[in-house]
Amino acid sequence: MMGVNGMTVKPAGTVEENVGHHHLLIDAPQQVNAGETVPAGKDEYRHFGKAQTETMIKLAPGKHTLTLQFANGAHVSYGEKMRQTITVTAK
Repeated sequence: MMGVNGMTVKPAGTVEENVGHHHLLIDAPQQVNAGETVPAGKDEYRHFGKAQTETMIKLAPGKHTLTLQFANGAHVSYGEKMRQTITVTAK
């Protein structure tokens, strides 16, 4: 489950202050800083533009870095303040 404090989750296209949707970075080569657009069309950057707050992913066995990044309706990152990274091991 994905969540965010102090913001409202709405579908992509809704560009309002303190509103946006989640992005999941899976073993992404770099973080997305505030003001940068989350890349599209790359498997390591997953967009949840329908305002989804849950998903299931399959990972190859081994260690992986998952970063949940909140961005506005135009996929522009809110940066480090709205980002959380964890490391998991898939078997």
